[in-house]
Parts: sequence; structure tokens; C-alpha cells
Amino acid sequence: MTLNTLNICVFGASSRDLEKDYVDAAYQLGALMAQRRWTCFNGAGCEGLMRAVSDGALDAGGEAIGVIPQFMVDNGWHYDRLTRIITTADMHERKLTLAQMTQAVIALPGGCGTMEELLEAITWRQLNLAPKPIVVLNTLGFYNHLAAMLTTAIEQGFMRKSHHRLVQFVDTPEQAIAAIEQELQQSPEPIESKY
Repeated sequence: MTLNTLNICVFGASSRDLEKDYVDAAYQLGALMAQRRWTCFNGAGCEGLMRAVSDGALDAGGEAIGVIPQFMVDNGWHYDRLTRIITTADMHERKLTLAQMTQAVIALPGGCGTMEELLEAITWRQLNLAPKPIVVLNTLGFYNHLAAMLTTAIEQGFMRKSHHRLVQFVDTPEQAIAAIEQELQQSPEPIESKY
């Protein structure tokens, strides 16, 4: 795998009326990915940070591919500007498809859906089912409490000590790109399985 052929899964909010800093960071992330010829994969949403990251990639001449359940398409929730839309039977198949087609995950701020997707990706990595880099773009400190919660879980024995390496929290889109590049270029010690 070369760093100029990466498919990156981006989880993020589909909510509208978000603070401009969140939208700008998502857009910038998409543009930076396109500059590296990385393909942006996301949930195909037509609003919020999903749309912003897609727009950033597309406006910079890159590709944005959406994976979305059929019922969401039927409701008109997909973004028709995307390079390609892949429809799935349900939410579970959507996540599996994203996992199978990408080499790294970046999580933007979001609600329950985004956090569920992020935590499932972390769990899959913890179980060595999908051992790929996971980076959280912690715009405006949005994920500070989650970072603290994971630290507490490690400190109190609910997770292994090495599990602090399951996910990286960064502050800027540039740092997110650099974190993925660094992890894919290195050969770090394997992260211990949960079992």
C-alpha cells in the first residue's frame, strides 16, 4: 500500500446549523485528502460535516464516495454531488462496507451515530478485526470527555495499557493527515488483543 492510494473512512455529523469552525475543519480535511489523492469515503449525507468533507474533497479535485442504506436514499438524505454512491441494505452493512473498503478512519464531531461508528471502529481494532489507524479530529475540544473516559477505562483496568494506541486525538486537519501518514509508515508494536 502506498500513501497516495489511500481510501479514508470519515465519520461525522449530518446535522445542519453547526458552528462554522466545525464545518471549516471538515472542509479543510477533505481538501487535504484530495491534495494527497486520498479518496474520501463517508456516509453519503447531504448535510452537516459529511457534506462539508465531501465538498472539500470534490472542490480540490478529489473523489468522495458515499455508502448509505437504501432507506436513507428513499428519504432523499444522500448527497447527489458525490463521485459515487454505494447503497446497502441496512446500517450494519453500511459500516461493514466502509470498513472493508478503507485503510484508515478519521472521526469528526457528531452525535450518537458518529460516536457509535467511532466506538465500533475502536472495538474492531481492539479485537484485531480491523487493525487500521483511527484518528479523532477533536475540533474545539469536542471529544475531550471521550478521551478522558478512555483514559479512565485504561487506568481502572477495563482496557489494557497498550490500548491508548488504539486511537489518536488531534486538534487540526493537518495533524489528522500527519497522524495517519506516520502510523502507516511505521511498524509499531502490535496492540494487545482484549483477550
